[in-house]
Amino acid sequence: MRWKRLFYLLLGINGAVLIVIFVFGALLFSRSAEDVMPPKQTLDQNDVYFQVRTNKQDLNKVINHYLEEELSGKIDYKLILTDEVELYGSLPVFSSEVEMKMTFEPHALENGDIELEQKTMSIGKLSLPVPLVLEFIKDSYEVPEWVVIQPDKEKIYLSLQNMKLKSNFKVRVEEFQLKNDDILFSLRVPMNESMNR
Repeated sequence: MRWKRLFYLLLGINGAVLIVIFVFGALLFSRSAEDVMPPKQTLDQNDVYFQVRTNKQDLNKVINHYLEEELSGKIDYKLILTDEVELYGSLPVFSSEVEMKMTFEPHALENGDIELEQKTMSIGKLSLPVPLVLEFIKDSYEVPEWVVIQPDKEKIYLSLQNMKLKSNFKVRVEEFQLKNDDILFSLRVPMNESMNR
Protein backbone atom coordinates (compact mmCIF):
# COMPACT_ATOMS: atom_id res chain seq x y z
CA MET A 1 0.00 0.00 0.00
CA ARG A 2 2.87 2.37 0.75
CA TRP A 3 4.29 1.97 -2.76
CA LYS A 4 0.92 3.05 -4.22
CA ARG A 5 1.00 6.27 -2.22
CA LEU A 6 4.58 6.94 -3.27
CA PHE A 7 3.66 6.22 -6.91
CA TYR A 8 0.75 8.70 -6.83
CA LEU A 9 2.92 11.28 -5.07
CA LEU A 10 5.58 10.91 -7.77
CA LEU A 11 2.91 11.12 -10.49
CA GLY A 12 1.50 14.31 -8.92
CA ILE A 13 4.96 15.90 -8.70
CA ASN A 14 5.66 15.04 -12.36
CA GLY A 15 2.30 16.52 -13.41
CA ALA A 16 2.97 19.72 -11.44
CA VAL A 17 6.44 20.07 -12.98
CA LEU A 18 5.00 19.64 -16.50
CA ILE A 19 2.34 22.29 -15.88
CA VAL A 20 4.94 24.74 -14.51
CA ILE A 21 7.18 24.13 -17.56
CA PHE A 22 4.25 24.70 -19.96
CA VAL A 23 3.13 27.89 -18.16
CA PHE A 24 6.61 29.43 -18.13
CA GLY A 25 7.25 28.31 -21.71
CA ALA A 26 3.98 29.87 -22.86
CA LEU A 27 4.75 33.14 -21.08
CA LEU A 28 8.38 33.34 -22.23
CA PHE A 29 7.96 32.37 -25.87
CA SER A 30 4.58 33.83 -26.82
CA ARG A 31 4.81 36.93 -28.99
CA SER A 32 3.26 40.13 -27.70
CA ALA A 33 -0.10 41.10 -29.16
CA GLU A 34 1.39 44.23 -30.72
CA ASP A 35 3.72 42.07 -32.85
CA VAL A 36 0.86 40.23 -34.53
CA MET A 37 -1.94 42.78 -34.74
CA PRO A 38 -2.88 43.47 -38.37
CA PRO A 39 -2.99 47.02 -39.73
CA LYS A 40 -6.24 48.96 -39.66
CA GLN A 41 -8.58 48.93 -42.65
CA THR A 42 -8.45 51.84 -45.03
CA LEU A 43 -11.60 52.83 -46.88
CA ASP A 44 -11.41 53.35 -50.62
CA GLN A 45 -13.95 55.89 -51.89
CA ASN A 46 -14.02 54.22 -55.33
CA ASP A 47 -15.25 50.90 -53.94
CA VAL A 48 -18.91 49.98 -53.46
CA TYR A 49 -20.23 48.93 -50.04
CA PHE A 50 -23.26 46.76 -49.29
CA GLN A 51 -24.71 46.14 -45.86
CA VAL A 52 -25.70 42.61 -44.89
CA ARG A 53 -27.84 41.95 -41.82
CA THR A 54 -27.99 38.36 -40.59
CA ASN A 55 -28.73 36.23 -37.53
CA LYS A 56 -26.81 33.72 -35.40
CA GLN A 57 -28.38 30.65 -37.01
CA ASP A 58 -27.37 31.60 -40.55
CA LEU A 59 -23.98 32.93 -39.51
CA ASN A 60 -23.23 29.64 -37.69
CA LYS A 61 -23.73 27.78 -40.97
CA VAL A 62 -21.50 30.18 -42.89
CA ILE A 63 -18.70 30.15 -40.28
CA ASN A 64 -18.45 26.38 -39.99
CA HIS A 65 -18.76 25.86 -43.76
CA TYR A 66 -15.97 28.39 -44.30
CA LEU A 67 -13.76 26.69 -41.69
CA GLU A 68 -14.30 23.28 -43.27
CA GLU A 69 -13.38 24.64 -46.70
CA GLU A 70 -10.44 26.67 -45.39
CA LEU A 71 -8.98 23.71 -43.51
CA SER A 72 -9.87 21.04 -46.11
CA GLY A 73 -12.06 19.09 -43.69
CA LYS A 74 -9.23 18.66 -41.14
CA ILE A 75 -11.16 20.37 -38.36
CA ASP A 76 -11.01 19.12 -34.80
CA TYR A 77 -12.81 22.05 -33.19
CA LYS A 78 -16.17 23.76 -33.64
CA LEU A 79 -17.34 27.36 -33.23
CA ILE A 80 -20.95 28.08 -32.27
CA LEU A 81 -22.69 31.43 -31.77
CA THR A 82 -25.24 31.55 -28.95
CA ASP A 83 -25.48 34.60 -26.67
CA GLU A 84 -21.69 34.39 -26.77
CA VAL A 85 -19.05 32.72 -28.93
CA GLU A 86 -18.50 29.08 -27.92
CA LEU A 87 -15.40 27.09 -28.90
CA TYR A 88 -15.50 23.29 -28.56
CA GLY A 89 -12.56 20.96 -29.03
CA SER A 90 -10.16 18.69 -27.19
CA LEU A 91 -6.69 19.03 -25.74
CA PRO A 92 -4.01 16.32 -25.64
CA VAL A 93 -3.20 15.47 -22.02
CA PHE A 94 -0.62 12.69 -21.61
CA SER A 95 -1.97 9.80 -23.72
CA SER A 96 -5.63 10.87 -23.90
CA GLU A 97 -7.82 13.71 -25.20
CA VAL A 98 -9.72 15.94 -22.78
CA GLU A 99 -12.89 17.71 -23.95
CA MET A 100 -12.72 21.49 -23.82
CA LYS A 101 -15.24 24.32 -23.98
CA MET A 102 -14.37 28.01 -23.92
CA THR A 103 -16.74 30.95 -24.21
CA PHE A 104 -15.86 34.42 -25.45
CA GLU A 105 -17.54 37.81 -25.42
CA PRO A 106 -17.28 39.42 -28.88
CA HIS A 107 -16.46 43.10 -29.36
CA ALA A 108 -16.92 44.85 -32.70
CA LEU A 109 -13.94 47.16 -33.25
CA GLU A 110 -13.91 50.51 -35.04
CA ASN A 111 -11.68 49.15 -37.82
CA GLY A 112 -14.27 46.46 -38.71
CA ASP A 113 -12.55 43.53 -36.99
CA ILE A 114 -13.77 41.47 -34.02
CA GLU A 115 -12.03 40.82 -30.71
CA LEU A 116 -13.09 37.81 -28.63
CA GLU A 117 -12.51 38.21 -24.90
CA GLN A 118 -12.33 34.93 -22.98
CA LYS A 119 -15.13 34.51 -20.39
CA THR A 120 -15.41 30.91 -19.19
CA MET A 121 -13.48 27.70 -19.66
CA SER A 122 -14.04 24.03 -18.85
CA ILE A 123 -11.48 21.32 -19.61
CA GLY A 124 -12.66 18.01 -18.22
CA LYS A 125 -11.89 18.21 -14.50
CA LEU A 126 -8.61 20.02 -14.98
CA SER A 127 -7.92 23.50 -13.71
CA LEU A 128 -5.42 25.16 -16.05
CA PRO A 129 -4.53 28.84 -16.56
CA VAL A 130 -6.27 30.45 -19.56
CA PRO A 131 -2.99 31.64 -21.19
CA LEU A 132 -1.70 28.06 -21.13
CA VAL A 133 -4.88 26.71 -22.74
CA LEU A 134 -4.85 29.37 -25.47
CA GLU A 135 -1.19 28.55 -26.13
CA PHE A 136 -2.17 24.87 -26.47
CA ILE A 137 -4.92 25.84 -28.93
CA LYS A 138 -2.51 28.03 -30.88
CA ASP A 139 -0.01 25.15 -31.16
CA SER A 140 -2.47 22.26 -31.59
CA TYR A 141 -5.12 23.60 -33.96
CA GLU A 142 -4.78 24.82 -37.50
CA VAL A 143 -6.54 28.17 -37.73
CA PRO A 144 -6.92 30.56 -40.68
CA GLU A 145 -4.16 33.18 -40.94
CA TRP A 146 -6.61 35.99 -40.12
CA VAL A 147 -7.25 34.47 -36.66
CA VAL A 148 -4.70 35.75 -34.13
CA ILE A 149 -4.63 33.95 -30.77
CA GLN A 150 -3.28 36.14 -27.96
CA PRO A 151 -2.61 33.94 -24.89
CA ASP A 152 -1.07 36.81 -22.87
CA LYS A 153 -4.25 38.93 -23.25
CA GLU A 154 -6.68 35.97 -23.00
CA LYS A 155 -8.20 37.09 -26.32
CA ILE A 156 -8.62 36.02 -29.92
CA TYR A 157 -8.43 38.66 -32.64
CA LEU A 158 -10.41 38.10 -35.86
CA SER A 159 -8.92 40.25 -38.60
CA LEU A 160 -11.84 40.22 -41.01
CA GLN A 161 -9.97 42.65 -43.27
CA ASN A 162 -7.38 39.92 -43.91
CA MET A 163 -9.93 37.17 -44.56
CA LYS A 164 -9.56 35.99 -48.15
CA LEU A 165 -12.82 35.92 -50.10
CA LYS A 166 -13.49 35.37 -53.78
CA SER A 167 -13.26 38.39 -56.11
CA ASN A 168 -11.25 40.29 -53.47
CA PHE A 169 -14.41 41.18 -51.52
CA LYS A 170 -13.69 42.51 -48.03
CA VAL A 171 -15.84 42.26 -44.92
CA ARG A 172 -16.05 44.57 -41.92
CA VAL A 173 -18.36 44.17 -38.93
CA GLU A 174 -20.64 47.07 -38.03
CA GLU A 175 -22.73 45.51 -35.25
CA PHE A 176 -22.22 42.19 -33.46
CA GLN A 177 -24.79 41.89 -30.67
CA LEU A 178 -25.40 38.18 -30.16
CA LYS A 179 -27.88 38.56 -27.27
CA ASN A 180 -30.17 40.66 -29.50
CA ASP A 181 -29.41 38.50 -32.56
CA ASP A 182 -28.37 41.71 -34.30
CA ILE A 183 -25.44 41.17 -36.66
CA LEU A 184 -24.55 43.69 -39.36
CA PHE A 185 -21.64 43.51 -41.82
CA SER A 186 -20.44 45.77 -44.61
CA LEU A 187 -19.29 44.01 -47.76
CA ARG A 188 -16.76 45.95 -49.83
CA VAL A 189 -16.72 45.32 -53.57
CA PRO A 190 -13.50 46.64 -55.15
CA MET A 191 -14.12 48.67 -58.32
CA ASN A 192 -11.25 48.42 -60.77
CA GLU A 193 -10.82 50.58 -63.86
CA SER A 194 -12.52 48.13 -66.22
CA MET A 195 -15.66 48.15 -64.07
CA ASN A 196 -15.75 51.94 -64.00
CA ARG A 197 -15.78 52.26 -67.79
